[in-house]
Amino acid sequence: MAPLLVAAPPRFALTQAVLRTLAYADVFDYALRTADVQRFLIAATGSASETEAALEAGVRAGRVMHGNGFYSLCGRDEILKLRPERERHSAELWRHARRWGAAMAGLPFVRMVAVTGALAMNNVASDNDDIDLLVLTVPGRVWLGRALCIGLVRVARRFGVNLCPNYVLSAAALEQSPRNLYIAHELAQMVPLSGFALHARMMAANEWLLGYLPNSGVGGWEWVESRKYPLRGLGERVLSNGLGDWLECWERERKQRKFAREAAHSVAARLDSDHVKGHFNDHGARVLAEYERRLKQYGIED
Repeated sequence: MAPLLVAAPPRFALTQAVLRTLAYADVFDYALRTADVQRFLIAATGSASETEAALEAGVRAGRVMHGNGFYSLCGRDEILKLRPERERHSAELWRHARRWGAAMAGLPFVRMVAVTGALAMNNVASDNDDIDLLVLTVPGRVWLGRALCIGLVRVARRFGVNLCPNYVLSAAALEQSPRNLYIAHELAQMVPLSGFALHARMMAANEWLLGYLPNSGVGGWEWVESRKYPLRGLGERVLSNGLGDWLECWERERKQRKFAREAAHSVAARLDSDHVKGHFNDHGARVLAEYERRLKQYGIED
């Protein structure tokens, strides 16, 4: 593993890590199974049996609730009932995600499509929720690849499916920043639909996330890419030339002008030759602020 370029987060005792893990999930109204807690333990390691013992100790101490096979912070019994409902909605949405994700993977210059956000954790609120996607393209075709994806988004919308490729980046820009718990979680929970070898490279480029989520691992996807994409090859032969270069530059400059005002007031957005990250509202900062608020509210100390 390459040395970290920034200080690693502190490590916590297992009982503290369990409470912190439940507090982070609580931001999303998300109750956890024992296996979920164990996988996403914050800055601590523990076996499944050790994690379950820590959870039961939390129940006995009146700090953790248990019901329907799930755990939550004490006083949050409503989310224990919410998760089964959201898993049913997610099962329906996954059917659309796989179908349309495969179509997006076949577009010219696209090399990986992965589900992120609520659906990656089976936590969508309805069958009509957005399907958040991270897309990797070949270097030098980020903006053209994104434009093709947006075309598919419009087609899917006619069928009542809301695709949201809200992060498109080059395969030459795999390392993610800033290095914080939110980004670590987004990486660890993302589910690749195509480009599995590239997904493995992306996770290896972000091994720093193990400082935050040491039990999450950076691999585990051993699927073999078997699908062929004939239209992708045809499109790339037509646009892997000066015309494609001109279209890439034109689309990038057009969108940068369009988003200039929003991007100027956002620390999360990134619009350049390798990144199309239009997160103008900085959702990650809000999530981390809510997480810190819960730590104080529930007296979860270092």
